[in-house]
This record gives sequence, structure tokens and C-alpha cells, in this order.
Amino acid sequence: MKKVLFSLGLIVSTAFALNIGEVPNSVTIDAKNGGKISGGAWDSSMLKDKIHVVFYVDPDEKDKNEKFADALKAEKFDHSKYGTVAIVNLAATWKPDVIIEALLKSKQKKFPHAIYVKDKKKVLVKEWGLADDNSDIMVFGKDGKLLYLKEGKLDKQEIEKVIEIIRSKI
Repeated sequence: MKKVLFSLGLIVSTAFALNIGEVPNSVTIDAKNGGKISGGAWDSSMLKDKIHVVFYVDPDEKDKNEKFADALKAEKFDHSKYGTVAIVNLAATWKPDVIIEALLKSKQKKFPHAIYVKDKKKVLVKEWGLADDNSDIMVFGKDGKLLYLKEGKLDKQEIEKVIEIIRSKI
């Protein structure tokens, strides 16, 4: 019986998991669940027509992939071919939402080409099976397919690998 339940759990969890080379299930984070800092809903179907790097971050882990963010910034990729989405998992922290939202609004002004999204209900944890209480990095191709996924901190070699993936696809 335990084996059957375990197998069913695996089947269900992989049904929601992100898979390299596939377009993930469409997900919308609307105002009720957070939404974009600039207002309105964010929809994963916008992850096409250019290369997108998506950061899904617990605010308590915001510095975990700072070296990667710095490396991306240093590349100065053409914003007509490349985009960044930072989705903050507000449900993963004890910090008050109002403080985090204020910080995100200031970041939006500093980095106007990035899209900042609040996830108040762990939508991507539930829908895509992302790691909770972490810093997750995803790279999507122009066709919306997942090219790269890392749950946790990227080391120097992984940073170089992701930068090369982006360069090769732009």
C-alpha cells in the first residue's frame, strides 16, 4: 500500500513539475494572489518572444543568487531580446508584505526593464512545483520552453553555463 501511495505521489508531483524543453502549464498571478508591482496580473504565457530569466525568491534568500544577478547585469543584454522577471514568494517569509512591496517598488524604478511580481499564495510552488523558501532560477526560450532550472544557489560554473545558454539563444 505504501508503494502505491508513493507512486501516486510521484505521478502527481511530476504532473506539476517543470521539465526542461517543455512549455510549463500557464499560470496567472492576479491581484488577489499578488500580481505585478506595476499593477495588474502576471501571466506566464508572456514568457515568449525573447529569452526570459525568472527569479522566484523567498525574501529571506534574496542574496543567494546575487552573483548571478550581477553577472546578468554586466552582460548588458539587449532588452528587445532578453527580459527578467523577479517573482517574490511573500508567503515564505515572516517579513511584513508592506515593507517588501515598498522595496520592490524602489527596485522597479531602479531596474525599469525588469518585471517584479508578488506571489502572496505560493502559486508557483503549487502550480509548477518550485522549491519553497529558496531562490529558484529559470531560463525560458523565445518559444516559452524551459531551458534551465536551478533550485538554490548557482556556483561559478553554473553562472557561466546559464550566461552561455542565454548568449546562444539570443
